[in-house]
Amino acid sequence: MNVNVMDVARAIGLDGDGTVKAPMHGKVLAIFVAAGASVAKGERVAVVEAMKMEHALLAPADGVVSEITAQVGAQVAEGAKILTIEPRGE
Repeated sequence: MNVNVMDVARAIGLDGDGTVKAPMHGKVLAIFVAAGASVAKGERVAVVEAMKMEHALLAPADGVVSEITAQVGAQVAEGAKILTIEPRGE
């Protein structure tokens, strides 16, 4: 069976503070960035598997990864913080 891949823009930056959150209960499959890394808006930063689908989590803004709170392989609840990006000033 093929696994569908979705870009889940609604799962990130919902409160505008640069927090990347899990879109639903699932397992963290990958984190593609490290603390201190520069990211561009829309860049894939992590993947969460939920309901046999992979959900790509995207950077909500250009910035620097300031905190990673999830670990690969961990189960996370819907809305759980995966990582935080400090936006760059305009």
